Amino acid sequence: MQEIKITTTLTCYDNIEELPQNIQELMQHAVEARKKAYAPYSKFKVGAALFLENGVVVTGSNQENAAYPSGLCAERVAIFHAGAQYPNVKIQQIAITATSDNHINKTPIPPCGACRQSIAEYEMRQEKAIEIYFMGAEGKIMKSDSLKDLLPLIFDKSYL
Repeated sequence: MQEIKITTTLTCYDNIEELPQNIQELMQHAVEARKKAYAPYSKFKVGAALFLENGVVVTGSNQENAAYPSGLCAERVAIFHAGAQYPNVKIQQIAITATSDNHINKTPIPPCGACRQSIAEYEMRQEKAIEIYFMGAEGKIMKSDSLKDLLPLIFDKSYL
């Protein structure tokens, strides 16, 4: 038997003002997208904003459905829209913000597992890391230099 240790490194910013100006603007796009979330069941609203290499910002918000599995997370709404509208344009950064209508989340909230896998697919496809910034409604922001920091044992096409 062999034990394997996996470690990761993330950068933590104390507040949005510490972020580079372009990422502050991207996070503001995510906040505006979060306000458009359709979350009548969970009351948990998420916004995502992607910055593409061509300078375009694509946003998405979570869209729930009474048949829960039929809804879609903000990150995947944005990523799939970018993939459909700009299929050969690389994603450089993703900004994500999430909070509950029941209380203000001040802890950085990372993408769920399904979103991580979707981001991984695009990162592998474009052969370039995607910076991921995530936060609650306010407070600290975490930065991952690549999806591989959040999902180190990626399932990819090499297994198929």
